[in-house]
Amino acid sequence: MEVIDKFEGDFAFLSNFYPAEIIYKGICYPTVEHAYQAAKSDDPSVRRLMAHHSNPALAKKAGKVIRLREDWEDAKLGIMKELVAQKFQNPELRAMLDLTAGYELVEGNWWGDTYWGVCRGEGLNYLGNILMQIRDIKGNDNENS
Repeated sequence: MEVIDKFEGDFAFLSNFYPAEIIYKGICYPTVEHAYQAAKSDDPSVRRLMAHHSNPALAKKAGKVIRLREDWEDAKLGIMKELVAQKFQNPELRAMLDLTAGYELVEGNWWGDTYWGVCRGEGLNYLGNILMQIRDIKGNDNENS
């Protein structure tokens, strides 16, 4: 199986930094990254502030210093699945995701993220696996529409 291991260029749409309106707990975020960082907090005011960061890198940076909700470690994987699934409800993005059929999706990175991706050949690649799960489910969703 061929591999897409960089979510940039033609495959930038796979990145959580890619512009895609996401609604989480009634607040609209410009990217999955903004929403994911907001989800780390139980405080609605912190979540609202996260929506206003001018770019996803700033949201990610802010998310590193907020007080985490107590259940974060148990909740984060499910929240990421929910947010990424919502992103790919957009018909254009879903069509682009479909075009990756037959490819393994690997969130390759250089910054050492071995939970969501793979760095220097090591990692769990949870983000890539979520994307492939959503891609596989998508065909079934269309048949039932």
